[in-house]
Amino acid sequence: MSDQYSLYEAKAKLSALVRQVREGRSVVITVHGKPVAELRPITKTKQSFDERVAELMAKGEITPSKRKPEDPETFRVGKRKPGALKRFLEVR
Repeated sequence: MSDQYSLYEAKAKLSALVRQVREGRSVVITVHGKPVAELRPITKTKQSFDERVAELMAKGEITPSKRKPEDPETFRVGKRKPGALKRFLEVR
């Protein structure tokens, strides 16, 4: 069971809404009459990290990185130019 509140009402009554959620109820927040967000209790899960990642990948919510972490160029931004400190100090 969930109640609906406009964004204006939700901002004004946030503490009361959180209290309702702590009691197990869900709250839907609307903007111009359309549902845009839901406040609901957090459900504890017994999934391991790897199981959760596999589930999210199956849903298409996350994708694996195309980079290989062992590749030294993986985290480099731009080309490395020697003497950057010297150039910086010359400009100052």
